[in-house]
Amino acid sequence: MDKLESKIKKISQITEKHYQLFLEADPSKNIIASYLDRAYKYELVCGKDLLGVILLIDTRPKTVEIVNLAVDERFQNQGYGERLVNFGLTWAKKHQYHTVEIGTGSTSFAQLYLYQKCGFRVVNIDTNFFVDNYDEPIIENKLVLKDMIRLRKNLD
Repeated sequence: MDKLESKIKKISQITEKHYQLFLEADPSKNIIASYLDRAYKYELVCGKDLLGVILLIDTRPKTVEIVNLAVDERFQNQGYGERLVNFGLTWAKKHQYHTVEIGTGSTSFAQLYLYQKCGFRVVNIDTNFFVDNYDEPIIENKLVLKDMIRLRKNLD
């Protein structure tokens, strides 16, 4: 699929496909519900195919957080995740944010690589975040996910 044919646009109505992608990035319906209504919601589409999603929320003055980022499994490892992250950075700069933050699991090796490749730096670890905030254990890369790695990129 040609990246030039794909486009990122505001989500006008959340569909079941959108929600399934949200759950790929965050398996907690309760946590998704806590930020979904106040999120800036965008989708990456090509024709009728939904390739990915990105959700951003205001967290502090001049700071926005990417709280959900997912690419459909069929389209992973083709640069679409990087395109969505870069869209989020450009969007934040255009809207006068100074800082973009993102959190991911300590066992989310591909995501950690992607975010650092896009210029994010590790700033904090939320110890036991996933143990304390999720009802079921999350197994990722054959490890029990416990900690959230917090990353930040300053836009100034």
